[in-house]
Amino acid sequence: MNLDPRLHGTPSPADFDDSPFGRVLRQPMILGLFLPTQSGGWSASAAPRSTSWEFDYNAALALRAEELGFDLVFGLSEWVRAGGYGGKIRFREDSIDPFMTVTALAALTKRLLLLSTIHILYGPWHPMHLARFAATADHISKGRFGINVVTGFSPAEPLMFGMRRQEHDLRYEMADEFMSIAKRLWQSQHNFTYEGQFWRLEDAFVRPKPRYGRPILVSATGSPAGFSYAARHSDLAFITSPAGANVERAVEALPAHTAKLKAEALSLGRNIRTIINPMIVCRETEAEARAYYDDIIRLADTEAAAGYANHFKSGDSKAWNNHVPHERILGGNVHLIGSPEQVADWLIALNKVGCDGMQISFYDFREDLEFFGEAVLPLLQQAGVRGQVS
Repeated sequence: MNLDPRLHGTPSPADFDDSPFGRVLRQPMILGLFLPTQSGGWSASAAPRSTSWEFDYNAALALRAEELGFDLVFGLSEWVRAGGYGGKIRFREDSIDPFMTVTALAALTKRLLLLSTIHILYGPWHPMHLARFAATADHISKGRFGINVVTGFSPAEPLMFGMRRQEHDLRYEMADEFMSIAKRLWQSQHNFTYEGQFWRLEDAFVRPKPRYGRPILVSATGSPAGFSYAARHSDLAFITSPAGANVERAVEALPAHTAKLKAEALSLGRNIRTIINPMIVCRETEAEARAYYDDIIRLADTEAAAGYANHFKSGDSKAWNNHVPHERILGGNVHLIGSPEQVADWLIALNKVGCDGMQISFYDFREDLEFFGEAVLPLLQQAGVRGQVS
């Protein structure tokens, strides 16, 4: 049985104007918050901050982001050994599961899209599991749930599950079959039998169906195989700067990068939106922001930063090749350091070069989110890239 989604007309939440995702897509710039569900957040530094991996802290962030008009929150997934990535801060040793976290947030929030990263190839995951669990989360959240599908680039993580990492492009072939099956389960009104290269089902069925065709689908990629997968399946593609964390170089490199992905999706009759992860260090003046950044770097946990850089170096991810170890101290994908006016201008510039959304991280999440809401968000609204949220 052919699982090509083009042949089955699998609807996307983007096809429904009244869906939560459809409403978000009316914003010129999608605005998201990258929740710090792991200890240390994104930054391998011991500089003072409130940032915490605990659920109550993340729930408070999500509620405040919703009040400020953010469109979504996003949780990452990592499987880390004792000691995390090292150093005195034991970087990212503690980490709460994003699937459980965002599903719990569905009961607390009313409007935010809730996106969870899931390693679909680890352990005994089967498309039936994901189809039922995700449909359940979709109903709990009233159509606000989404999945960031990842295949796992680290050679260490699958060992925890008694597995070995599959070759890069083969993982995307597996993900393609996995998600094609899940889509059929969300769509089919009858029992579904399928025998594929990697998974088999006999008279399989899942109900209730998701409210708007299927959950929101996201993927994080920078490789040709990843682009091909995203073009076929994803509503949002979480992209990285191919030129490293320097925002000026990123703005130069991103137009061709985003255009290639969107053209590939369009060739399949699909529209895809891209979202990028800026790490924002903002204060009233550029000098104050630079001083804040300098304190973060001065108090770096160099062992933790090196451990995190080596984690990426050991894997076969194609998206972070031009990011240097020093940039891991602050973390994030693109660094925006400056006054509110400078940060707003850079966010607008990223939007203009093809980044439809911003998945923002901070060093001190609680305090920095509050300042962003006070000082930067009004500038984005004045510029017309953020409309009023109903």
